[in-house]
Amino acid sequence: MSEEVQTDPGVVIVGAGQAGCEAAFALRAAGHTGPIDLIGREPWPPYRRPPLSKQFIASDSAPESLSIKPAPAFAKAGITLRTATEVVAIDRPAQTVRFADGGTLPYRHLVLATGGTARRLDLPGSTLRGIHALRGIDDALAIRGGFHPGRRLVVVGGGFIGLEVAALAIQHGMSVSVLEAAPRLLSRVTAPMMSGFYEHVHRGAGVEVQLGACVDGFVGEDRDLTGVRCGNHLLPADMALVGVGLHVADEVAAAAGLRVDNGILTDAQCRTDDPDIYAIGDCARSWRAASSLHLRLESVPNAIEQGRMVAQLIAGLPAPEPQAPWFWSDQYDLKLQMVGLSAGHDQEVLRGQIESRAFMVFYLREGALIACDAVNRVADFNIARKLVTEARRIDPAVLADEGLPLKDLAIA
Repeated sequence: MSEEVQTDPGVVIVGAGQAGCEAAFALRAAGHTGPIDLIGREPWPPYRRPPLSKQFIASDSAPESLSIKPAPAFAKAGITLRTATEVVAIDRPAQTVRFADGGTLPYRHLVLATGGTARRLDLPGSTLRGIHALRGIDDALAIRGGFHPGRRLVVVGGGFIGLEVAALAIQHGMSVSVLEAAPRLLSRVTAPMMSGFYEHVHRGAGVEVQLGACVDGFVGEDRDLTGVRCGNHLLPADMALVGVGLHVADEVAAAAGLRVDNGILTDAQCRTDDPDIYAIGDCARSWRAASSLHLRLESVPNAIEQGRMVAQLIAGLPAPEPQAPWFWSDQYDLKLQMVGLSAGHDQEVLRGQIESRAFMVFYLREGALIACDAVNRVADFNIARKLVTEARRIDPAVLADEGLPLKDLAIA
C-alpha cells in the first residue's frame, strides 16, 4: 500500500470495531451502492469486545468465536476490509487519508470510529511481565495464559472490566484483590446504592476490596511481577490487571483540525465540524440534548446506534430517533443492565429487595425518570428502557410497588 491507491472516492471508515463494522453493513442495508473501505489497526477482523472480560479469558474459545460477521460476509457485501492498517493523517482539503506506510485513500465521506487504547500506569515496575490491560484479543490471550487456580491476581480499578475479571478469577480458584482509588466501586457509572451492593457481593465471594487505595508501584524478580505496592502494604501478585479507563484515539482528528476534548466533538447526529466527517463509538463525544452536554459513552449499544445513524445520513435517509443509552455487565450470577444516565438525579426509588439479588433502582430528576439500574430483571428492564427514553413522570410510590406490573405503567 506504499503507492497511492487509485479508486473512486467512497465511504472510508477508520476503525473496525463494533461501531465501524455496524456503519459499514448498515450502509449497505440503507441502499448505499458506492465503495466502502473498513480500516482496522488490529490484525483481527471486527470482533465483539464485551465477552473478553465476561468469559473469553477463562475459556479455550478461539478468537474467531468473537467475530461480528463471518469472513465471507465482507466481500459479499462489497466492503473492503483492511486489517493491520493504521491511518496516521487526514488531508481534509484533498479528502484523503494517509496510511503509516505512506499510501493514501480518497474519501467522499469519512467515518472515524477509532476507539482508544487502555490507559497504562506510569509507575515503578510497570513494565514487569504479568501486568496486563484488557482492551483487545491479544490482551485477553495474554491474560488467559496466567489464568489458573491458586494464582494471585491484583486488579487495579473497580470499574466494569476490573470487576468482571475479578468475578471470573475468584470463580476459577484464584486469589483476588481489587484496588480502587475512589471511595466506592463503579463510581463513574452508578449511584452509591448499587456500588454498595456490588462491593458486598464481591466481598462475599472472597474478593479482597480496598477502597481509597493508592497504588505506588509494582515489584518483581527476574522481570516477573511478584507484588503490588499500595500505601504501606505489599500485596503478593502473580498477575495484575490495570483497568483504569480508556485513552481516546483522537490524535489524528486533532491534527486534522477537528475539535477534540476527551474525544472527537460532534453534534447530536455524529457530525464533526467538517460536514463530510463523522465520529462514532468510543472515540466520539457527541451532543446529548437530554443532558445538554457533549458526552462520550463507552458501550456497544451506543456504538451500534451511532453506526446506524451515520449510515442513514450518508445514504440520504432520515436519522433514527435517539434512544436512551444503555449498558450491561455480567458478574457471578448477576446481570446488571443500566439505561439512561443517573448523574444529577434528586431521587432514588428501589423496586424489589436488594437481598433477593433481583431488583431495580430508578433515578428521577424533578419528577422525570432519567435512568434505571436493574439486577436480574431482564424483562422489566426492557420496559424501563421505554420509560426512561420517554422521560416518564411516574409517582415514586407506584414505581416502588411490586404489586403493580411495570408493563402496565408503560401503557398508562
